[in-house]
This record gives sequence, structure tokens and C-alpha cells, in this order.
Amino acid sequence: MSTFLTHRTSWKIGAVAALTLAYLYRAGFTFSSTIFPFQTTTHDAPHVADMSTQKALYLLEPKGKFAVQERDIQEPGPGEVLVEIHATALNPVDWKIQAFDFAIKDYPAIVGTDSAGIVKKVGAGVTNVAVGDKVLHQGFFDNRRATFQQHTVVPAEIVAKIPPNLNFDQASTIPLTLATAAVGLYNDKKGGGIDLDAPWEEGGSNKYAGEPILVIGGSSAVGQHVIQFAKISGFSPIITTASKQNEAYLKSLGATHVIDRNAPLADLSASVKAITDKPVKVAYDAISFADTQNAAYDVLASGGKFVVVLNEAIEKDKITSDKEVVHVYGNVHMPVNREIGKSLYAKLTSLLEAGDIKPNNVEVLPNGLAGIPEGLEKLRKGVSALKLVARPQETA
Repeated sequence: MSTFLTHRTSWKIGAVAALTLAYLYRAGFTFSSTIFPFQTTTHDAPHVADMSTQKALYLLEPKGKFAVQERDIQEPGPGEVLVEIHATALNPVDWKIQAFDFAIKDYPAIVGTDSAGIVKKVGAGVTNVAVGDKVLHQGFFDNRRATFQQHTVVPAEIVAKIPPNLNFDQASTIPLTLATAAVGLYNDKKGGGIDLDAPWEEGGSNKYAGEPILVIGGSSAVGQHVIQFAKISGFSPIITTASKQNEAYLKSLGATHVIDRNAPLADLSASVKAITDKPVKVAYDAISFADTQNAAYDVLASGGKFVVVLNEAIEKDKITSDKEVVHVYGNVHMPVNREIGKSLYAKLTSLLEAGDIKPNNVEVLPNGLAGIPEGLEKLRKGVSALKLVARPQETA
């Protein structure tokens, strides 16, 4: 029988990128200024290093190599801040962009979407942060807002201060995966969510007390944040799949039951029924291969809602009108996600300070930006229960 483990080793990497790309096209995206309305459209040439320049890691051409080069430090516009990046986390989308050439219009290109650092300049009208504040934020796929560089520009409304209980490395692991979890659970369907009440808003905390939730892939970076949101939303039991070695860690985040990911997927429904006799009306598949989606869909009760992170792959003969499936695209820079992003970031500092949202475990890469290519290769081969982090200011 198929299992989580055998599935992960048998699927071709190209299929993952194809599903991701298929979603973007299905959603009407064309890789131009239409999809990324603030995207830089000019090419960046190397510069002689001085006080107005920085180091950045460029992807030189489609499916090409990375190289550290100099580029101008950008000026923040109205409502924006300039952030000096002290830590940037790596995500699977970063190596997939290199391998399959999607989401980027112009080369040489800078990628990277997780950042923590210090505000160096603020644009007109910015009041929520000030020069010198330590902040975290999500980046975007253009050279102005990407995070594999020493400085980046970001809209202030989707920036949050880092509380004293987190360092830069920890904070940098949060933005992308947190957004993917939050958008999928709490945005409306148009934005790729199932429209639950957000726990950081009035009346949202513990709103779903006593209701079960299933999270496929709990030890993934996204899965960890889904579990944490499920906890503060009140869901119980919180059932997830993961390896036995990550069981204690996931329970510390809020999972109540961990099903061995190596168990046959055909047994998933029975395993869930052994835990709860209540109907499971919320499921989130942070892995979203075809067999995990179909297994989770079988668990989902009538009237249930199901979030997937790759293109929907439910077998046609299983699909029923009483179950809703949505495909999340977790970036708060996108207009369709901006409002929930603003709402989340307005409360994120307090969530982090209270420990309601915790960072992923961290492994720091050596050599600053120059260490990222090796880190992406490591990520491509498989990393579980932690995020790889680079420190751009340590670039030689």
C-alpha cells in the first residue's frame, strides 16, 4: 500500500513544480507585471561597493547559477521601509524557481521570501515602525522586495516588530509559512482560504473549541504553523501525520495526536476514527501530493473544508459537492491576501511574545549569502522539522 514515505521518494521533483505552476496559471497569473504589480522590470548591473550599495545573491539566468554581486540599496517609497536583513530563511520555492524557471520575469533575479532585520529608513506616512526597530516580514519575487540580499524594501503595513524572546534567526523562519497557514485557514475562498474566524481578531480565540482538525505533514514548516493556529483557534483533537521522531515536538506545538506518516494511507480514516467520533470538517494538507490529498479527502465529513498547498489532485470519482477544496497561495504582498496580511501583522508581535506562535527550529548556514546555493541543494534533498537560515551581513 502507498505510504507517506514511499510517496515522497517516488514522486518526481518536476511534478511538484508543475503543480505549483499550474495553480498560478489556473488562478489567472501570467508572469509579468500583471501578476506582480510592483515587480522591478529593469535589470540590475553590478556596481562598485560603497555606502549606497549592498551585496545580493543573483540567479543569473533561467535555470542558471547563483552568484553574489553588488547592487544599489533601494530607497523606500511612501508607506514603505528599508530593512537591513540580518537573517533570511530558505524555502522549497527558492530551489524550485532555479530548477524550473517560474515566478520570475527578469534576470538576473533575486529570490528569497523570509526576512528579519533592522529598519534603516522609513518612507512618508509610516507610523507603525521606526528606524532602529527589529522587524520580520515576508519578501516577494522581485529584486526590490526579495530577501537574498543585504537590504530590502517592504510595505510597512506587513511588517511586525520582533519581540525580545526571539532572535533574528528564529524570526526569519516565520513569514512565508505563517502566511501560508493563515491565508489557508482564515482568508476567504477568493484568496485561497476556507474563511474561518481568525484567532487574533475579537471573538476568534477558541472559536472552534471541541472541533477536530486533521493536518497532513505536521512536521513541515507550514504544518507546524497550522498546528499552532489550530490550537489558538480552539480545535481539539488536533490530529497530524509525522514521523515518530517528531511526535514530542509537534505535541509541544499543540498537536494532540500524531499518526505515523509511514502507516498506510489506506488506514488513515480508521486511525482518525479511533481518535475521535466527531465529524472532521476541517483538514489542511501541508504536503499535498495526490495520495495524501485523496486520503485526507476521505477523512473529511460532509460539509467539510480542505486546504491544499499544491494543485488539487482529488480523484474525480471521489469529488462531491458537499466538500470544499481550496488551494492556498500564501503571500501577503498579493492584493487578494493583503487585508488578512495587514490584520495578522498588526497582532503578530503580541502572538510571538505570548508564545502562541513559535518559530521553526533553525540551522544556520555558513558564509552569508554565498552559503545559500549549498543550502538550497540540501533543502532539495529533504529537510524536516527545521529551516535553513543565512545571515546576509556575514557575506565576505
